[in-house]
Amino acid sequence: MKIILRRLMLFLPLLLLTSCFDIIDKVNVKTDGTGEYTVILNASKSKTRLASISKMETINGKKVPKKPKIESKINEASRIFKATPGISNVKTSVDFDNYIIKLSCNFKKIENINAGLEQLKAKNILGKMIPTQIYSQNLGKSFTRNKINTFKTDYDKMSTADKEVFNNAKYTSVLQFENAIKSQTNSSYLLSSNKKALKLEANVLDFILQKKQIQNTILFQ
Repeated sequence: MKIILRRLMLFLPLLLLTSCFDIIDKVNVKTDGTGEYTVILNASKSKTRLASISKMETINGKKVPKKPKIESKINEASRIFKATPGISNVKTSVDFDNYIIKLSCNFKKIENINAGLEQLKAKNILGKMIPTQIYSQNLGKSFTRNKINTFKTDYDKMSTADKEVFNNAKYTSVLQFENAIKSQTNSSYLLSSNKKALKLEANVLDFILQKKQIQNTILFQ
């Protein structure tokens, strides 16, 4: 359930109880292939509602996770990433006043992030259906965000209440490079004026319903 969000950060279930939140992931890649990965979940627009929900035991038939449980999952994810070869400087922050959660780390190569996500799946932090081979690169030549499966069938099976979670949910992806970009295969990504960054922004539903695609192959000058 709610598979697109689980791919990004399943261990933050409170955000699945409101439809007004933002998911932002950022990848900053240097010429030598090293870089920084960041994912931010921001539900500050719904903080009043979430504060009320957090005091409840259940909602829509589902158990409401408490702060210690959420913190435990975040800490577990941090430990897993720290133990993944090629990943370092793992940092997490949780703002329960504004409901903003952030995880960041450095990587030796972008495929280290795939390996970290694989470990999260192995430890049941990510669901078994979740794709983890998200990124790949040919150093100095190309960078790829790999295609992921459509989850429209899963979405269609959800209850009306569960579907409402996605109504106003936003997703933003930012890819930054030291090398200038020559071309890309997905025009939904906006190219910066200096040709060294790309931005994809849309409703989460756009991806679930396949109105927009995440995959992109970027060639460098």
